[in-house]
Amino acid sequence: MKPRLYFLITFAVTCIFWGIGARVSHQPGNDGSHMMWMLPGLLTPFLVSYWMIHKDPEARKQFRDRLLKLKRIRPGLLLTACLLMPLSVLVSVGLSLLLGGSPDQLQLADEFSFRTGFVPVFLLLLMAATFEELGWRGYAYDSLQAVLPQRSADLLFGLLWSLWHLPLILVKDSYQYVIFQDNPWFAINFFVSIIPLGIIISRVCVANQKSIPAAILFHFVINLSQEALNISQTTKCLQTGVLTLAAFGLWYKSGRE
Repeated sequence: MKPRLYFLITFAVTCIFWGIGARVSHQPGNDGSHMMWMLPGLLTPFLVSYWMIHKDPEARKQFRDRLLKLKRIRPGLLLTACLLMPLSVLVSVGLSLLLGGSPDQLQLADEFSFRTGFVPVFLLLLMAATFEELGWRGYAYDSLQAVLPQRSADLLFGLLWSLWHLPLILVKDSYQYVIFQDNPWFAINFFVSIIPLGIIISRVCVANQKSIPAAILFHFVINLSQEALNISQTTKCLQTGVLTLAAFGLWYKSGRE
């Protein structure tokens, strides 16, 4: 297992594609063609993961097993985990209301909070969950676990996952770009929130015997939960606190098992 090599290549390739995509997104008359560069960047975690394991028969076998054997999934546990994200949204909205926030946050969102050009946002959210987790769970997380204690691997993965999203802040009309233009502190909150989410996804995946489909489903639920209601960015800051508490509980418990 070579986590340094994996993350070095993944970050470098992603930055190249997304850097070009960011430049194209700011060109006059851009019709969404920047997505031709954004999509390869999105695929990079999986493609690098596949490259790292393709010459190792045992690693390929383990990958196929975690991907195809649905018996690894513990349905009750996964369902409970998937309810965590909608619950964290509702708890955060409740806290916001106590602090004077608008009740309109409980209404379903009329549209997604960002634009993606010719790729439907719903499809992009599904692709992000699928290809990221194929990479993160196909090689990345296991490579960290191979050289670090479990809790350290969880925390470091969360940090690295947060940093991997950083180039998106330069891509016009991306979610990260939109919130940064609104208020830089909201963008900072986004990157901070990724850290506990990374820990939670890792714990959910391990609890389901490292099932990749379980990680994909949970990741997709995260993406949809963040777009379902008209919650404000201030409420999302509160949600980061809620998720941090949940992540700490799972993280602390994992060290005692």
